[in-house]
Amino acid sequence: MAGSPEILLRESASEGVAVLRLNRPEARNALSLPLRHALAAAFSELDRDDAVRCVVLAGNGPCFAAGADLREMADLGPAEVQRMNVLETWRAISGSRKPLIAAVHGAALGGGCELAMHADIIVADETASFGQPEVQVGIMPGGGATQRLMRAVGKFRAMPMLLTGLPVDARQALAMGLASEVVPEGQALARACELAAQIARRPPVAIRLIKEVALAGADAPLATGLMLERRAFESLFDTADQKEGMHAFLERRKPTFQGK
Repeated sequence: MAGSPEILLRESASEGVAVLRLNRPEARNALSLPLRHALAAAFSELDRDDAVRCVVLAGNGPCFAAGADLREMADLGPAEVQRMNVLETWRAISGSRKPLIAAVHGAALGGGCELAMHADIIVADETASFGQPEVQVGIMPGGGATQRLMRAVGKFRAMPMLLTGLPVDARQALAMGLASEVVPEGQALARACELAAQIARRPPVAIRLIKEVALAGADAPLATGLMLERRAFESLFDTADQKEGMHAFLERRKPTFQGK
């Protein structure tokens, strides 16, 4: 696998499910530039792998990810920060066509919270906390939080987090729409893999189009989103999986989807 195996691990949880683990536990999985590059390379590789139908992202050690690696950034100037080209590493994740589930335990702060928000589903255990503390060290979010958090939870939930830098716990995150579900401590990864296995058994083309249309429509007028949905819906009737799925239902058997 591309990237550094010491800082990003890839595992197979079940058929069609790939698990990526951030593996800098000594630094609370801080998103160093090498780790960002490893993530970008891994997501690009997974996106090309037809055997992978769903991706789970988790952190080793005490937490999911505690933010950017400030040791790399404390003394940099604007031009040096720009040359880091961090936005390009985020694009490899946001542009992935595979469903992504984040399994969050412990802190998901700063870049860690932004990383979790790239997921389609967030499973948090009871120890999880989410926050954007950048303002506390004199900066602001730079990985999308001012936009993604606002869209996820709304202005009057997002602005207190952005302006104070204070985190919310797992139950608060669930109530405000920043988590999909909360599970007992230590169970986030297992639950995320369970959901991923269910998704991996669904027809891959339909799954890809659902994600594509849902995300594209979120930034478009309702009429445009509905048109995109209808065109994608109609196109699925040209797939073998549609025929298999409907005939299996009528024949009262389990379908076998091939991604065709």
